[in-house]
Amino acid sequence: MKTAKVNGTEINYEVSGKEGAPWLVLSHSLACTTRMWDPQIAAFKDRYRILNYDMRGHGASAAPAGPYSLEMLADDVAALMKQLNIQRATFIGLSIGGMIGQTLALRQTKLFDKMVLADTGHSQPPEAIKQWEERIRIAQTQGMKALVPSTMERWFTPAFRESPPAKAIAKLIENTPVAGYVGCGQAIMKLNTTARLKEIKLPVLAIAGEADPAAPGTKYIGENLPGAKLVMLKQAGHIANVEQPEKFNQALRDFL
Repeated sequence: MKTAKVNGTEINYEVSGKEGAPWLVLSHSLACTTRMWDPQIAAFKDRYRILNYDMRGHGASAAPAGPYSLEMLADDVAALMKQLNIQRATFIGLSIGGMIGQTLALRQTKLFDKMVLADTGHSQPPEAIKQWEERIRIAQTQGMKALVPSTMERWFTPAFRESPPAKAIAKLIENTPVAGYVGCGQAIMKLNTTARLKEIKLPVLAIAGEADPAAPGTKYIGENLPGAKLVMLKQAGHIANVEQPEKFNQALRDFL
């Protein structure tokens, strides 16, 4: 792991895979880290060069006080790519990572040739904003550990929740800096790309677990973004790349 000073903060990142191969840029979920993508790194490192990073406020990256914005988080990615001299890549983002992807697709049209938007959304209705306000209040008053049970219920199907990969994600949630969770939560609350989806001209794979509460948002993107491909994974919740890694990887392979 290395650290880069970009866009006014320190971002922790790792580069792996095949020298000289096409680039993949991986952007994880809220309350996760680079380690969320281990199943994909193992599957794709033999034919791609991979940039994997801890989002602002997560993992070993700095966690400055918020609020953050999706534009700020997108600019972190663009600045990191510039520093590493990555001129073009395929972007793969899950949850808030997919929101960052949409923002990048609208702001940095020359940086990416394809985009994977996984288990993500395009807007936040009033009831979702209320839920975010409550989660932020819990994080600030009780700490991240208090959010683990409800988050695990939303993120994984009951059959998978007690598995070692799911428990590893629970640990990541618990260890997320409160400032990072709150800052990114405030960014998510302002998500609204609905009217601009038609402006995204890249080939897009919209992929989600069928049991993910966010699945309708991903489905909407897949059905309303011109030329997008939609894949829904059975027996998978929000962190579909961890719960169904083989199926997720196969969909990625077909798209790439």
